Amino acid sequence: MTDSAESASAPLSAGDAERLAEIMRALASPVRLRILSVLRIRPSTVTDLGAQLGIGQTTLSNHLRLLRNLSVVRGDRDGRHIHYVLFDDHVADLFDEAMGHLRHLPSNR
Repeated sequence: MTDSAESASAPLSAGDAERLAEIMRALASPVRLRILSVLRIRPSTVTDLGAQLGIGQTTLSNHLRLLRNLSVVRGDRDGRHIHYVLFDDHVADLFDEAMGHLRHLPSNR
């Protein structure tokens, strides 16, 4: 994608719109948002995530694979364990902005 100052003054290209839509669709899953909320706080293994979120390891692995393929999270191997983290500060910022927006919405929903 282009630099944010540049993108504010020009329409989104078709290619960027497709890529952004793919990421937004991935983020539209409550399970994936819960995963990101944990990874926003600390790196975690699939086992850690499963224990904290009450979600099976197979389900988590499938969600993490999709998030990894879209560069939303990355897995850092430590021996036999993979510790998942947010891909970079942009993902953390996106999550924080979305949460900030949620807090400003009317609470009648």
